[in-house]
Amino acid sequence: MLYIKNGLIVRSEDFSYHQLIGNIVNEAHRYNEWNVDELIYIDISRDEVYDANRDDHKISSFNSHESMLEAIAATCFMPLCFGGGIRTIEQIDYLIKNGADKITLNTGAYENPALIREAAEKYGSQAVVLSIDYKVIDGVPKVFTNFGTTNTEVSLFDWMKEAEGHGAGEFFINAIDRDGKASGYDIANIGKAVESTQIPVVACGGAGDMYDFLDLASETKVSGIAAGNWFHFVERSYPRAKQLLKKNGINVR
Repeated sequence: MLYIKNGLIVRSEDFSYHQLIGNIVNEAHRYNEWNVDELIYIDISRDEVYDANRDDHKISSFNSHESMLEAIAATCFMPLCFGGGIRTIEQIDYLIKNGADKITLNTGAYENPALIREAAEKYGSQAVVLSIDYKVIDGVPKVFTNFGTTNTEVSLFDWMKEAEGHGAGEFFINAIDRDGKASGYDIANIGKAVESTQIPVVACGGAGDMYDFLDLASETKVSGIAAGNWFHFVERSYPRAKQLLKKNGINVR
């Protein structure tokens, strides 16, 4: 999972500190070489709602008519999911047309749940990923929107149930309080989330070493395991994690 801020890849911690890492296209090329199963790009630039024609969605080293997404798609030879600030079906049209296999909705879907159904009816549920950022408060995982700044007071599990009813085809859940901490995945709540829905759940937040992947895969029925920072900074981290999972009888591609 890759965060983009103002056209560059950043490392995130606590959803508030962002360290510049590098070029978005170079990262896609690196993960191609590792045979990563899927890339999820989320643009967290917060100066305004996502606009496909915004200047900071262009790469200066490319022709001005090439968008950031188009440049990524030209290099990415695996399923590509893209999101960040999406509020309308027209924005989704743009992303699908220009290289995204899936789109991920977060705040826009919470504010307007009908957008989930509209996108699912037009492109199929398999193309609509519902991204949910949550933080555990008094023992209950609560949904946060606006990149972790707004507490909705709604339970993670309640929002998942509602979103599934609107046509979401996959969940991407991210633990805010584990972001960038390398403290391991939130196994208890991820396990409950998986059991609360009939659609695939991909979990993120907390990977510190490859054994964190094994713990989560062994103790839950999660469909996918995502990570950002660990993959950025550890050489051949993805193939090493996958080899460990296979060695321990976990069914991975």
